[in-house]
Amino acid sequence: MDLLVTTAEQRPDLLPLLGDFHDWPTFMDRDPVAPLYFNDVETAFPEFVLIAVDRDHPDRLVAKGYSVPFTWDGDPDESLPAGGWDEVILTATRDRLAGRRGTLVSALEISVRPDLRGTGLSSVMLDAMRRNAADRGYASLVAPVRPNAKHRHPELSIVDYADARRDDGLPVDPWLRVHVRAGGRIVGVSVRAMTIAGSLAEWRQWTGLPFDTTGDVNVPGALVPVHCDAVRDHAVYCEPCVWVHHRLS
Repeated sequence: MDLLVTTAEQRPDLLPLLGDFHDWPTFMDRDPVAPLYFNDVETAFPEFVLIAVDRDHPDRLVAKGYSVPFTWDGDPDESLPAGGWDEVILTATRDRLAGRRGTLVSALEISVRPDLRGTGLSSVMLDAMRRNAADRGYASLVAPVRPNAKHRHPELSIVDYADARRDDGLPVDPWLRVHVRAGGRIVGVSVRAMTIAGSLAEWRQWTGLPFDTTGDVNVPGALVPVHCDAVRDHAVYCEPCVWVHHRLS
């Protein structure tokens, strides 16, 4: 494949392709913070949006990557925001409104076309995101990683899952392995990287599950159980993440 990886700033004509495929479970589209970023990428952060196409088929999205600069006063090798993914977007939005440049760049999403997964494109996109941040003068790229096999082990805490290693010392999670192989360092975890709450009727609509008994509910695609309160007609999901730091200089 003759791959072209560019930014939305350089090739705004490719922006319509970003909707070609969507990875997220339905309930995750209900995160109230996400629209602050994703509803305005064309004008807010186009230089941090990566678009990959096959030059022979330029009307077909191959992969995409979203990132954003934000301000973090701590040492990213020691700690990163407790609020994870949501906190990055909130901070980046405040920075933008205040005219601040941000001190480091955070990845938000890297997605590969479903029929091309397993071909190494995730590593290509991560490398492109690292280079894009470095080219813009940033010394660090961080990532609130959503481990892509954690949903198979909802009973495990995110700490135990992030600590799990194969015999070769690499993380058991495939997406974490991509980051570590690229030079990333696991810094810690957030247990509330994204918070999604709704009525039981909404959760039934989002998942097709009954949500009629108080307690934890395992939802397909969720990294940890969703807590259901049948008495108060309410359920909430706190998605965890694993923080990874890529030093770029």
